[in-house]
Amino acid sequence: MNAAPGLVTESGQDARSLVIRDLVKEYRRNKPVLRGINLTIAGHGLTAVIGPSGTGKSTLLRCINRLVEPTSGEIKFMGQDLARLRGRQLREARRRIGMVFQEYNLVERLTVMENLLSGRLGYVPVWRAWLRKFPQADIDRAFGLLDAVGLERVALRRADALSGGQRQRVGIARAIMQEPDLILADEPTSSLDPKTSVEIMEILSRLAGERDIPVIVNIHNVGLAKRFAQRVVGMTGGHVVYDGPPDGLTDADLKAIYGGENWLDERP
Repeated sequence: MNAAPGLVTESGQDARSLVIRDLVKEYRRNKPVLRGINLTIAGHGLTAVIGPSGTGKSTLLRCINRLVEPTSGEIKFMGQDLARLRGRQLREARRRIGMVFQEYNLVERLTVMENLLSGRLGYVPVWRAWLRKFPQADIDRAFGLLDAVGLERVALRRADALSGGQRQRVGIARAIMQEPDLILADEPTSSLDPKTSVEIMEILSRLAGERDIPVIVNIHNVGLAKRFAQRVVGMTGGHVVYDGPPDGLTDADLKAIYGGENWLDERP
């Protein structure tokens, strides 16, 4: 397995590094989806996780933010083992991890602005959230993010009136509204056409880069992974089989990740 440049150690230089040790996830007893994952991801840049469907890419991300419960192992982030947090500590840790979903996960009947402001729910009193009375600073920041993703003209439009690409832009902006220390993006382009997919990856890469927020993105499109990521992690069968820079990813590595070789002639 190739080593990626620029990694940091748990002891060291980057407080936002994510250290995953011996991570196992079983949905059914003795049938693990993740089979002892070990990764250290630095607190900067975009890391792409590639691999065939069913190999555990989404499960890996959902274990990190505890949308699913790890069976065993450690997930160290910001001085805590996320795998062992409960209650208030878990809620506070989740505030620091923004999530961009494959199916957008917006509240369809709410406006674009209201969906964006939901990214601040973990930071405002319950009564403010219930009455939708967010601080002016949050509202101003939301308008600035809408401008940054090219949606300033649709702030008051309902989410169910948007195209898929527009919805994903809202999802990215909402994640950044959390002011997170890490963003996880689970197949953010899988439902989009090629042109829109490039635009979404450009927006995610640019906004996170400007704010120095590390991103881990699961993605099927190898071409997009190589274009936008500083590091690629290739998974197959619940194992990591490649970990290194995009330009080090060879046809032999891709065959090890995906199996077969006929598809190599049809890559985007």
